[in-house]
Amino acid sequence: MNNWFKRNSVHLIIVAILIVISFAYFFTPIIQGKVLMQSDVLQAQSMQKEINDVKAATGHAPLWTNQMFGGMPAYQIWASFPSNIASHVIDILKAVFPNPVDTVLLYLLGGYLLFSVLRLSPWLAAAGAIALAFTSYNFIYITAGHANQAYAIAFFAPILAGIILTLRGKYLLGASITGLFLAMEIRSNHVQMTYYLLLCIAILLIIELYHAIKDKQAKPFLKSMAYLLAGVVLAIAVNASVLWTTYEYSQYTIRGKANLTTKGTTGPTHGLDKDYAYTWSQGVSECLTFLIPNAYGGGSSTAVGDDSKAVKTLVDAGVDPAQAHGFVSQSLYYGNKSVTFGPWYFGAAVFFLFVLGLLIVKNRIKWWLLSAVLLSMFLSFGKNLPFISDFFFNYVPMYNKFRTVESTLVIAALCFPILALLAINEVITNTDKALIFKRAKIAFYITGGLLLIMIAVPDVLLSFKADDHLGFINNLTQMFRGNSGLATTVAAQIVDDRISLERADAIRSLIIVLLTAGLVWLIIKDKIKVNIAALILAAIILFDMWGVDKRYLKDSNFVEKSEMAQQYTPREVDQFIMKDPDPNFRVFDMASGDPFHDSHSSYFYKTVGGFHSARLRRFDELVENQFTKSVNQDVLDMLNTKYIITADPKTGTASMSANQTACGNAWFVKSVKFADNADQEMQAISSFTPKDEAIVDKQYKSFINDGSIGSATTGTIKLVNYAPEHLVYESGSTSAQIAVFSEIYYDKGWTMLIDGKEQPYFRADYLLRAAQIPVGNHKIEFIFHPTSYYAGEKISLAGSILLVLALGGALYNETKKKQAAKPATKKA
Repeated sequence: MNNWFKRNSVHLIIVAILIVISFAYFFTPIIQGKVLMQSDVLQAQSMQKEINDVKAATGHAPLWTNQMFGGMPAYQIWASFPSNIASHVIDILKAVFPNPVDTVLLYLLGGYLLFSVLRLSPWLAAAGAIALAFTSYNFIYITAGHANQAYAIAFFAPILAGIILTLRGKYLLGASITGLFLAMEIRSNHVQMTYYLLLCIAILLIIELYHAIKDKQAKPFLKSMAYLLAGVVLAIAVNASVLWTTYEYSQYTIRGKANLTTKGTTGPTHGLDKDYAYTWSQGVSECLTFLIPNAYGGGSSTAVGDDSKAVKTLVDAGVDPAQAHGFVSQSLYYGNKSVTFGPWYFGAAVFFLFVLGLLIVKNRIKWWLLSAVLLSMFLSFGKNLPFISDFFFNYVPMYNKFRTVESTLVIAALCFPILALLAINEVITNTDKALIFKRAKIAFYITGGLLLIMIAVPDVLLSFKADDHLGFINNLTQMFRGNSGLATTVAAQIVDDRISLERADAIRSLIIVLLTAGLVWLIIKDKIKVNIAALILAAIILFDMWGVDKRYLKDSNFVEKSEMAQQYTPREVDQFIMKDPDPNFRVFDMASGDPFHDSHSSYFYKTVGGFHSARLRRFDELVENQFTKSVNQDVLDMLNTKYIITADPKTGTASMSANQTACGNAWFVKSVKFADNADQEMQAISSFTPKDEAIVDKQYKSFINDGSIGSATTGTIKLVNYAPEHLVYESGSTSAQIAVFSEIYYDKGWTMLIDGKEQPYFRADYLLRAAQIPVGNHKIEFIFHPTSYYAGEKISLAGSILLVLALGGALYNETKKKQAAKPATKKA
């Protein structure tokens, strides 16, 4: 054991340093006991409220929640997957390390593993880990509360490490590492990030296949592929319940097939609407932020100094100083994204070394990294350069399921540091110092020359004006009550502020590049020891990236726990509604803006609205057709909307009105009207009496006995027991009746029982459940027990056991190999 510690002492020291760095970044808020205020986390707390309440009361987290959009599966909100070993590993990490220290530490440790596998010296691998971890968007995602996305990104590097080990002939070890971290990646449950990683891996394997054929090494390559395939199968098996439920649910969400065919009513027949998917597209010239973070004004809320000319002019015009700062701060970003937290900054040192890597790295890995960078950049441009994006969107499987195409830059953010560190490693190991020096000068001229241009004449490359600059001036003119002169002056000064921000960062980046180039020169001239050079490089990169990351994930983003709790202080109307003893009614809250893009109200009660990027397609179509132009009261009634909240347009004060026509939890209808298709269903519910009639697709005609359609006045049906996954009704009638239940129809898991026996049910009123109820008194139950989850969990348990055995076997095998090699080494 002592020998093991001695052999691995450097690695252990570096890991300890990386842990210290993770804590140091958040040192002040951590010791103050503060928590990170994250907008998406706040939204998630609302989404998860019913799930967490039931879990706290029963110990079981329900797989269905009625808290948002009338009801939806909980898989993409929060679900427990206890048979999945990755769930327990992640839980342990979160328990040991506070949020978001755990995420940053995963970035660092994953990067360190990858660079170690790439055969960099430990201290150089540590520098690479810092470069990879501190890429700006890794921290911006944390700020925004994209926890799953950040975790998914953190597992990119170790997955690549496992693949590279396997390709080098470490078959069992490499495949086991790949399987472990791919299982963790999938469990992070951010399919979009995993998809982008797979694109990157596909490029690597294509290049490796080409060289295997060229070098007549097809057999070992195929063996590697077989082991990797086994690792992938294990990772999929471990996540069987996650993947199965996600796939099954996705077919019915806005990423699945459209139900309506009428032109103009919905987007594409499959996948997301292209305009929606391309909303966050990276500007082509905006890629200058890779080198100069504030080249495009930073984020949508960039800090503004007191020396801002625009702020001074606004204050002189009578604007409150705080409002003036806020306005200018929100106006500095001039890209065409509607809003952005900040830029994609890879680091000036990393950028310079990446360029150098393109010139000096001989390993074929360079072509993989360059290809992946270029693809991710072209895809990120989206609507700004659509010829490649459109091809992927229209023809590449699954690509049209994802929005925010700028997110493809996570691959560039991964590849830039890898090639940068391979470049510095080449500087250290290559014996042809004259050639390296010559190429280093070229890289410096390219990077430094670009920075000099952006310092001296930045408007040669950038306009510093948004595409709608004239519209911006017109809006200012209206704000200044027709004073166009003042509006033009302020707009011009904001442009000047943008230039000042860009120039300051260009100078900053030039200093970083000069320091890095000087370090390269010292290495080439053999004037510095390698480990010292690696430590200095790590310090330069950390200083550079830390300073920029602190603009977007700073101490002021943390708040007292009490302040976090106050985010859900109920209004007076909320307090009144929560006193209602009915366990299952809905609220339509229009007081907070768009009720279908805000989950705040869902924290207090079940809502018609909510916020989720994977809502059911039928509900989305209902919103688009029945709520966009005006609110359809009939639809609110059928959704059992008991309360409607509005806001006073002058004061913003919320007020509540009880909806006397809400249909209740279930009711018998007098008549059924059949529709030929979804278009007719949607048209029919535009104006109907939901309490008396049901609109049913003709495909369900066989579920209805014509004799059961008649007067419903002789029967009653009511909800007597509510749980998200188990609804119990009691009915009584003197004849068979058609009952409509104000519950969202989703046939992948819901079963209806009448007096304990399973009976069929069908869809009515476009998205509700309905069933034929026989004469007499009956107990009717709806139980949610999806096979995709419960059978998936059994597969997951088996996969988890096999993965642990594979890892144990790989470690045992490696230990035996090292022990067998010791005598030979001594004898030699």
